[in-house]
Amino acid sequence: MNREFGFGIVGCGMIAEFHTRAINDLPNARVVAAFSRKPENGQKIQGLAKGGCEIYSDYAQFLAQPGLDIVCICTPSGAHLEPAIAAAQAGKHVVVEKPLEITVERCDAIIDACERAGVRLCAIFPSRFSPANLQLKAAIESGRFGKLTLGDTYVKWWRTQDYYDSGGWRGTWDLDGGGALMNQAIHNVDLITWLMGDVAEITALTATLAHDRIEVEDTAVAALRFKSGALGVIEAATSAFPGLLKRTEIHGADGSARVEQDDITLWSFRNETDVDKRISAEISGRSASNSGASDPRGISHAGHRDQLSDFLSAIESGGSAKVDGREGRKAVEIIRGIYRSAELRRTIELPLT
Repeated sequence: MNREFGFGIVGCGMIAEFHTRAINDLPNARVVAAFSRKPENGQKIQGLAKGGCEIYSDYAQFLAQPGLDIVCICTPSGAHLEPAIAAAQAGKHVVVEKPLEITVERCDAIIDACERAGVRLCAIFPSRFSPANLQLKAAIESGRFGKLTLGDTYVKWWRTQDYYDSGGWRGTWDLDGGGALMNQAIHNVDLITWLMGDVAEITALTATLAHDRIEVEDTAVAALRFKSGALGVIEAATSAFPGLLKRTEIHGADGSARVEQDDITLWSFRNETDVDKRISAEISGRSASNSGASDPRGISHAGHRDQLSDFLSAIESGGSAKVDGREGRKAVEIIRGIYRSAELRRTIELPLT
């Protein structure tokens, strides 16, 4: 790959730092511009980007930056739509930090704008790129589990009151789009549908139990029926002190596996292979790491790097990115289904209507 791709960062808060570090790690990419309404935030990205970058407070001028090929939308969740559409209409490929948007309708508007403009769209879900989750996906696709029976995912994290108070958008429906589910656990919501297949039915409860002055849930549980017939559970919280490692479990008639954070901690199959024995030996004594359970900065940017590398490869080859807009939409629809089920106190069928 000889071409160098120029990235622009829109919104220069904490998550923009992860995008910038990820782009810095790519040999064929660099950040050429940053857009922020707060000069000090733009300067932070400028200082972090390899070789520096231009800073803009005018979005039209930002989009006109020479060498700008791809725009990363890192604004608050409910403010992804407008800058994403403007970037697409300017002919830029678009990367949107999770969630793609906070409603299915707003997701569809972004997808439609990119398709109309003939540009590529990538929805950020870096957990799909961890070696443990890739190994889990491969085992499912090769039939190692036999008939899938259960798919469960748990994100029992802790966030302080100060975390919510530190940003006016946090904990609001308009800009956060939800609470523990839409902000923190959406990565695992995406994982469970990627691993188990589409969800058919949802029955859920949500509550705000450990925080004040927020509009959204800090605790949620949902029972799922997948289209395959398998059942599952999603648990999400920012109310569980001190914060536990996120966990995904897959069970079938012929095997079970568990991933905690980004490490395999259970790998057991009816018909054991030499590879299974090696994985089991590696599990012994392992401690999971890179947790954001209590600190949102306590994660690695490696997943972002690998996903952005995949996106660049798709652009160059004309192939498909592993997580495009339609894939990114799925987790949002599931979460909106959970919210609807909790509000109406009944089972909800997908797709939402």
